[in-house]
Amino acid sequence: MVITFSHNNKNYQADLAIPIDISIPLQSGNANPNTFFLNEPIFEPVRANNFIGSVALGGNCNCENLSINAHGNGTHTECVGHISNEKITINKSLKTFFSIAQLISIEAKSQSNGDKVVMLDDVKNILDNSAESIVLRTLPNDESKCIQNYSGANPTYVQEEFCEFLAQKNIKHFLLDLPSVDKESDEGKLLAHHAFWQYPLKPRLDATISEMIYVPTKIEDGMYLLNIQIASFESDASPSKPVLYKLF
Repeated sequence: MVITFSHNNKNYQADLAIPIDISIPLQSGNANPNTFFLNEPIFEPVRANNFIGSVALGGNCNCENLSINAHGNGTHTECVGHISNEKITINKSLKTFFSIAQLISIEAKSQSNGDKVVMLDDVKNILDNSAESIVLRTLPNDESKCIQNYSGANPTYVQEEFCEFLAQKNIKHFLLDLPSVDKESDEGKLLAHHAFWQYPLKPRLDATISEMIYVPTKIEDGMYLLNIQIASFESDASPSKPVLYKLF
């Protein structure tokens, strides 16, 4: 199914029959990425009275309880409610689900303290002015990101100035294959989160951050139609399924 649409007086086409899913499947157990020492997801059959929610175990249907933490168990999309002192939810923040996105691949720079950081200087001159969303793939890139345990490893993060730049460019959605835009242990400052959402002075209520995505190496950098799918959770974050469609 090929669609034609216009954006800022420019026409685009995309084939909806060729989706590129950049989410990481979420399953019970430890075969998922994990961060911040959060519990692993648990999917288990409901057990109540004489009922068991598993056909394999003798039940008449499958019915599981799911125990997850959106921020720590895999691909998720979060809103400014993640850092605000008021109740702001992803379900109320994300109201449009398609945007023009630019996929960029960047190698983080080693700092004198041993940290690896994605720097503004490496990306500011390659961003396309038509982009409403940025999808960041860090290098090197391989499938280990789909099961990586980042807890206690001081993983790569994003320079505060980079997130400030994205906010000033009015980038609404920032997606990346890291566990957080911020340093794992930063005394609770969350500087990159604050910079991207411009919180608390001018909160960007319709802007989102999606973390722990995975973009296969074979997918080329460039411009895409992005669709962000979430569950309708009245919470600051939801497990999500971002999907790219190549523009032509």
